Amino acid sequence: MAQHRREIRFDDHTPGETYAIASGLTVPRPIAWLGTIDDEGRTNLAPYSFFNMVCADPPTFVVAPGLGGRKDSLVNMETTGVATINVVTSSTAAAMNASAASVEAGVSEFELAGVTPVVSATCAAPRVAEAAAAFECRVANFVPVGRPGRDPRGAAMVVVLESDRVHVDPDVMDGDHRIDHDALQAIGRLAGSRYSHTSGALFDLERPA
Repeated sequence: MAQHRREIRFDDHTPGETYAIASGLTVPRPIAWLGTIDDEGRTNLAPYSFFNMVCADPPTFVVAPGLGGRKDSLVNMETTGVATINVVTSSTAAAMNASAASVEAGVSEFELAGVTPVVSATCAAPRVAEAAAAFECRVANFVPVGRPGRDPRGAAMVVVLESDRVHVDPDVMDGDHRIDHDALQAIGRLAGSRYSHTSGALFDLERPA
């Protein structure tokens, strides 16, 4: 006999409620710590957990900033067409969380988070010096998703990013083409303030205001 499962129809719930259910089940999610730059040279750094790799040649990623409030990262990628994806690990988790704070225009989250912007090799967007790995990317496409007419907070823009190079700390490499995940210590997003280590341990980071 099949076990009982509660059926939830998302159209019967608000976007906030469906977010809590769906994102709480889609776990753990990797975190794209996006470094971007605007057309005046001002830098931005922000984490996004609606993110993943979708192709290997070239390495291609999708990240989906929400359309509610028009995130600086999205505006910058639309303007300059580039970004860096910095891998979040145990050693940079607190800085990643600090960079999620809402700040005034012109205030760099690099400074707020206490991390160092590094000039990239081929794209204008900076990478995080303290990150164990950082991909340099160019925007390949923008794909709007969701129903912004219902509630903009429930819609997003999927940004397709292609990378031509990555900067990796040799201490997290196992030979020429393998990653030592015990050394990398990447973290993933669960829901609310909860995160996970690749070791399986869970921990909390209270999101800043």
